[in-house]
Amino acid sequence: MGDLLSDEARRAALVELPGWREADGGKAFTRTFTFRNFNEAFGFMTRAALVAEKNDHHPDWRNVYKTVEVNLSTHDAGGITARDVALAKKMNEIAARFGI
Repeated sequence: MGDLLSDEARRAALVELPGWREADGGKAFTRTFTFRNFNEAFGFMTRAALVAEKNDHHPDWRNVYKTVEVNLSTHDAGGITARDVALAKKMNEIAARFGI
């Protein structure tokens, strides 16, 4: 599960997570990724899903054509933990492979 990040730790994490912002009153991180087409968006989701499954930490996300909306929160902990930060970083790395 992990410990909830403090307000200060969440703000510090966001500095290292380009494109992400707080949502749900500070209980989640969110980002919208926009790709060139559906194939890239789905490719991103496939790669991110493999990482999420390996880490047993799954995003709330939504895909419409070339857009993927992601919300990260550790539900068992009731907010943001280091697991969310790690997955957000990995998602940014994956998106970068697509030029995002």
